[in-house]
Amino acid sequence: MPVDFTAIDFETANGNPASACSVGLARVRDGVVVDRAYWLIKPPASHPQFQSFNVKIHNITPDMVVDAPTWGEQFDDLLSFIGDDVAVAHNASFDMGVIRAACADAVLPTPRLKYLCSVQVSRKTYDIPSHRLPLAAAAAGYGEFAHHEALADAEACASIIIDSARRHEATDVPSLAKIAGVKLHQLKAIPLKL
Repeated sequence: MPVDFTAIDFETANGNPASACSVGLARVRDGVVVDRAYWLIKPPASHPQFQSFNVKIHNITPDMVVDAPTWGEQFDDLLSFIGDDVAVAHNASFDMGVIRAACADAVLPTPRLKYLCSVQVSRKTYDIPSHRLPLAAAAAGYGEFAHHEALADAEACASIIIDSARRHEATDVPSLAKIAGVKLHQLKAIPLKL
């Protein structure tokens, strides 16, 4: 089954979506994770603070990102890894919001990514009490993982889409969206306020 996509997950330093501090990516080809990437990101000067709530969740501290690339410095690598794939994220509005806000903060063009939310797909695929990532991934047959570690979350997200495509007999991500009755979205820039 040629199910190709890239799963993505961000962690942020604080409540501002422009404060990305790590990203995890899992490239899927023919329903199999074939490549992975993870790196830390230095939050922008406009939102540098690490809130204790966020640190308790992902364990990334300010000293860990001192020498990390900024959003602008890592942006080409991020886009290169995703390529022409549909990006998939669990609660995609959060992760796509990070891309939009970080691009706006860095004065970079927002990429016109097509994306799918694995929470929405999970709701149409699994009869479970909650569609939080650990439970949805378990329903997909994915084992325990380090939740809130960006790469582990991206791989868990990938497992949901791979399993859902198999269950729905979808041949690709657009057909999975159609069969499951969920929308394949297009990322758009944040409108500038003049």
